[in-house]
Amino acid sequence: MRDLFQYVPGTSLLHRLNPVTKLLLTVVICVAAFITDRLIFLLGLLALDLLIGFIAGVPKKTVNILKGLLRIALFLFILQALLTRKGTPVFWIVTDTGLLTAGKVVLRLMVVCMPLALVLAVTKINDLANALVQVLHVPYPYAFTITTAIRFIPQFLSEMDDIMEAQTARGVEFDAAKGFRKLGMILPLCAPLLISSVRRSEQTAVAAEVRGFHLRTAVSGYKQYPFQWIDLGAVLFCCALIAAAILL
Repeated sequence: MRDLFQYVPGTSLLHRLNPVTKLLLTVVICVAAFITDRLIFLLGLLALDLLIGFIAGVPKKTVNILKGLLRIALFLFILQALLTRKGTPVFWIVTDTGLLTAGKVVLRLMVVCMPLALVLAVTKINDLANALVQVLHVPYPYAFTITTAIRFIPQFLSEMDDIMEAQTARGVEFDAAKGFRKLGMILPLCAPLLISSVRRSEQTAVAAEVRGFHLRTAVSGYKQYPFQWIDLGAVLFCCALIAAAILL
């Protein structure tokens, strides 16, 4: 999972879209997932996420993201199915309404989580920040904060892996532990990760100030992000997707 938000170079249709259009596509898919109440439509949105990943040329990353979400989805599906009491009993305390509701919950989870990771896989973080400032006129400090937080996620995951490897070298058997016992062994490791995160944040703040962060404005960037015909097509597709979600 270290390369979850790592940019993958390419010349696909998704790579050529304006960064703002990619964000719009992500938001529209998420909104459509919460608007609709049809299980078939949610399955269609999940298939759309997978199609976007394959069109973008990152099929391996798409499958890895889906596998990671399936682990969480399985736990949520069982929990939701057991807690829902409405409907006709199917077996034990599980009802047909509970199974249907659990299916919708886990599908919404996967549909909402996948687009952002896929968009970040085909968009450079610097282009995303600059497009937010130039096109949407987001204040640069806010755009910088958002993109920096995204950029640090893989680094935090990498540092966590390094800390766990260091503890394993000292005799801590993470692989032998399961369930809540493993969680109890991992929680104490959050303290050194938090300390390193604070130290990294301070270093980043000092480096930004040295480079004249407070002088940066919307016209400071040299790269332009014009809208093209493919962006118009993507916007029309987003409108059609929202309309379909409302009608269904």
